[in-house]
Amino acid sequence: MLRLLNIELQKLRYNRSAKVISIIYFVLITFIALIASIEFNFGDFHFRVADQGIFNFPYIWHFNTYVAAILKLFLAIVIVSMMSNEYSYRTLKQNLIDGLSKKEFVLSKFLTVLLFAVISTVFIFLVSLILGLAFSDYTEIGIMFSDMEYIAAYFIKLVAFFSFCLFLGVLVKRSAFALGFLIVWQVIEWLLYGLMKWQFFKDTEIADTISLFFPLNAMANLIKEPLSRLGAIQSAANQLGENFTKDYHVTWLNVLIVLIWTSLFIYWSYAILKKRDL
Repeated sequence: MLRLLNIELQKLRYNRSAKVISIIYFVLITFIALIASIEFNFGDFHFRVADQGIFNFPYIWHFNTYVAAILKLFLAIVIVSMMSNEYSYRTLKQNLIDGLSKKEFVLSKFLTVLLFAVISTVFIFLVSLILGLAFSDYTEIGIMFSDMEYIAAYFIKLVAFFSFCLFLGVLVKRSAFALGFLIVWQVIEWLLYGLMKWQFFKDTEIADTISLFFPLNAMANLIKEPLSRLGAIQSAANQLGENFTKDYHVTWLNVLIVLIWTSLFIYWSYAILKKRDL
């Protein structure tokens, strides 16, 4: 496995665009820290974002992984271009001539996906830990390392999303078209949900249940939006007579659905390469 991973790292080593995009991605994650310095002044009213508890343990694990997951498209570009370059520069064909099997080729790409996900997960863990230690009102060990399910969910979400991007790169061959297909697929999921909700079933509960199995929606549901968990938001809602009954936890059903999709994406990538005349 190390041999396969080393082959991919050698390719990325000379890919300048991949380096630049990866650096931008990790720099943007560190910019989460800038949120702490945002302050609004309205006359005698002063409002600082960091004072609202977004960097409190254990909430910070939820907030930071949710924000960082939005930026995953940057690494998706690297994954898709990594695959499209195999066709453009004919390195895929050369690897097969040199004795690499198609199964090993797909495995090498998946190992790269895992590596990106691991590095990103460790990075967001460290950033969150540092910010939490600097701004959190609660620094007891038991509180600090509770809700770590969001870190695990973040890793699973990245692996699944990058596997989907890898599959699209194998399927479409061109990075621009693959990324375009990714956007189109998201629109398709929205349209299907809307049709089920207002046309076919006219029932939100049925539409929500079925949409749980949509790949991108399943990935999104791993880490639900965290803002409505904030005390200030909850208090404002209560004053308006609204109550949030949302379940913010990472559910095993959602994890299972995403893992199944991840397996399918990798298998389909291999199946396409196995049948395709290269």
